[in-house]
Amino acid sequence: MKKIIYALILPLVVVSGLLFTFALFANGSDINREIKNETSKKSIQKNLSAAERKAALKKWEATPDGIMYKKWEASPAGKKVYASEDKIRKSIRDYTNMEGVVTSLSLPSGSRLGFGVIVRINGDDYILSFASVKSDNYFLNFNKEAQQLLSLKVNDKIIIRSHSVSHAPKYAYPILSGDYVERDSKIIYKRAPRKGGC
Repeated sequence: MKKIIYALILPLVVVSGLLFTFALFANGSDINREIKNETSKKSIQKNLSAAERKAALKKWEATPDGIMYKKWEASPAGKKVYASEDKIRKSIRDYTNMEGVVTSLSLPSGSRLGFGVIVRINGDDYILSFASVKSDNYFLNFNKEAQQLLSLKVNDKIIIRSHSVSHAPKYAYPILSGDYVERDSKIIYKRAPRKGGC
């Protein structure tokens, strides 16, 4: 008797599962269309005016993240990072050479900056990040410039050019984007220009 009941229930379960799947896929296109429309509406945001940006910043500063960030800015660690950034600001703006010495071949633990090293420039340490270079060994084995970056050693003297410097409260050093690196008068890394833009 149990076998007969199972034999009757099993086809019902299979058929109802198929009907449910069919209904889901039929309605899925509507759901996908709604998601796409919602995403496109969000992406077509007008540029904010200076007053609107200022108001948005004030609103963010009142959030827990904003409060924590402002505390970090006023702390000795935050002030040190800003002072280090100020030392190289002119070189960043003018995209001129900065002499550096590699002090560490690894980034701080928990870092999510991709591949990079720590360098000392004018007595201050900086994270030299190569965000466009993937840090997994499989990728690095096929990229000649990335292999040259891996050949860097502690105390190597390098010439760096960068278009930007940034910071984040979780890092004790400013983050310098690695756009150009030279060692012993040979270019070992030059970031490829972005496609479709400047």
